[in-house]
Amino acid sequence: MEDYILKQSLWIGGEYRPAATYTELKNPYNLEHIADIAVAGKNDVLDAIASAEQALAKLASLPAFVRAEILEKVAGFLKEEREECAKIISQEAAKPLKAARAEVDRTIMTYTFASHEARRIHGETVPMDAAPGGEGRLAFTVREPIGVIAAITPFNFPMNLVAHKVGPAIAAGNPVVLKPASQTPLSAYKIAELFHRAGLPEGALNVVTGSGRSVGDILMKDERIKMITFTGSPEVGRYIRENSGLKRVTLELGSNSAVIVDKGVNLEKVIPRIVTGAFSYQGQVCISIQRIFVHEKLLEVFTEQFVEEVKKLKTGNPLDEDTDISALISRGDVQRTKEWVDEAVASGAGIKIGGSNSDGIYQPTVLVDVDASEKVSCEEIFAPVVHINRFRTMDEAIEMVNDSKYGLQAGIFTNDIHHGLQAAKRLEVGGVMINDIPTFRVDQMPYGGVKLSGMGREGIKYAVEEMTELKLISFKME
Repeated sequence: MEDYILKQSLWIGGEYRPAATYTELKNPYNLEHIADIAVAGKNDVLDAIASAEQALAKLASLPAFVRAEILEKVAGFLKEEREECAKIISQEAAKPLKAARAEVDRTIMTYTFASHEARRIHGETVPMDAAPGGEGRLAFTVREPIGVIAAITPFNFPMNLVAHKVGPAIAAGNPVVLKPASQTPLSAYKIAELFHRAGLPEGALNVVTGSGRSVGDILMKDERIKMITFTGSPEVGRYIRENSGLKRVTLELGSNSAVIVDKGVNLEKVIPRIVTGAFSYQGQVCISIQRIFVHEKLLEVFTEQFVEEVKKLKTGNPLDEDTDISALISRGDVQRTKEWVDEAVASGAGIKIGGSNSDGIYQPTVLVDVDASEKVSCEEIFAPVVHINRFRTMDEAIEMVNDSKYGLQAGIFTNDIHHGLQAAKRLEVGGVMINDIPTFRVDQMPYGGVKLSGMGREGIKYAVEEMTELKLISFKME
């Protein structure tokens, strides 16, 4: 008898709906067939939008405390089913199990923060008499739901990045049509089930899977969609921005994040932290460290100790408890990574460790003497590859970090407060982490980038602001 294969249908209007066609979902590590996933057709996507629009009035009219309680219940369900959720992430994304558990824990926090924000969405009074002609008036602002939101999410944090879009949307009273990454749909469908159990009105959250281009094009063109929130590549982000008309758009795109290691820092403390920032989830993190700039006085000893720390990482099955590095999301990404590294080596870069692959796993790789024009430096590699280069002065280090089309987050380790403040002022990024890695993020902080790293901010409070309209109300008291 064949093993049971899950047949995952669409989630529209508070129920599962079969699709005309399904596609195989395979585990990126061993290519095992783990589910058949519905492929949404045009009418399915239109039905999801219609379902969301029908739910808008009911969701928006729910008292804030009710929306908050729904979000709290989802966080509670996630706590109860933490291990199951972690295994879903691990299987479909090849995320090492300990990293998958950490993602579930962060997802719980994200929905908890969303429940808090649902209770404190408010406006402010406006001093109308500050201008001539404004006297005798009382004015205040309120925040109202923007409407149906289309959320398009990536594979690398299939629960928490969904939460960063769905959480604030529900907190603010906006229904959602969610299009998760094709490789990681099961996490999204699981969340839809939890919201249904928590009492979310039918149609307030719909999940449609299928081709990113075909589903995305429908969402972009439909006037019932009032906002698109997207996390993914700059190329797709630009396409969405250019084809969404007057919809509000927030984009969380790529990066080639850098960290500066100033002279005088404690390498025993710094190096394990940088290894974590460079190789967590195989480097498939938007703020993963890709470029390391080390003061020339520390370069030799830093490189030697860094490589020794990288040797401690264990590769293998993502479901094994001690695995640190597992397969990249696709065999095509392994091949692309190999090509980029080989190109850099052919141009004069040196390999200190790694540079090989097997069974979908690209070995943790450390390069030196990489030219800034190489793809492993100037593009987003999204793989367990970093390079170490030297600098002489802080001005030079900051210029090298800024020599990038991206600007999401950057880090600097220094004992010199002036260098820290200089970096904070001059680094062209959305977030500067002083004495920490650029990969640092907690889920209530504002998060987003500049240049090709995107536009708009996430972090629940800040996302709620993006997902609401500000209305002014003025009373003439005469």
